[in-house]
Amino acid sequence: MKTIQHIAKHLRDVYFSGNWTSSNLKDQLADVTWQEATTQIYNCNTIATLAYHIHYYVVTVTKVLEGGPLDGKDIYSFDHPPIRSKEDWDTFLEKTYKAAAHFASLIEQLPEDTLWEKFADEKYGNYYRNLQGIVEHTHYHVGQIAILKKIVRAQ
Repeated sequence: MKTIQHIAKHLRDVYFSGNWTSSNLKDQLADVTWQEATTQIYNCNTIATLAYHIHYYVVTVTKVLEGGPLDGKDIYSFDHPPIRSKEDWDTFLEKTYKAAAHFASLIEQLPEDTLWEKFADEKYGNYYRNLQGIVEHTHYHVGQIAILKKIVRAQ
C-alpha cells in the first residue's frame, strides 16, 4: 500500500471505524442528541462546534484537491449554522460523513509524488503535512467530543 492510500485509510478510520484507538467520529456522535450537541459546558466549545470545526477543514482542503484555491480562514472554522432540531443535526452529520468519504476518495486519486509538493502556499508545507494533519486534528477533537459527551450526560 502506498503512503497516499494509508492517509486515505487513516482518514476513513478516524471518521468511520477501524483505527488503532478504537474511537471514531461517527460512533462518538451516533447517539448524541441535538440538545446534547449544542449544550455549552463551562467555556468549552460545544460538541456541534467541534464537529463543525473538523468538517470545516475537510471541506476547505477538498476544494484544493479539486483544483481550487485554499480559501479557508481559521477564524471562521468554529462558526457554524445554528442547530435547532434533530433534523438540523442529522442533516449536518450526513453532510459531514459524505464530505469525509469524498475527501478520502480524492486523497486516493493523488499521485504519490504529490505528497511532497508545496501545498497551496509554501508557508503551509507539503501535501503530506496537511493531509496527515487533518487526520491528527480529527483524532484530537474526537477525544474532546468523547469527554464533553460524558460531562454533558453526567450533569
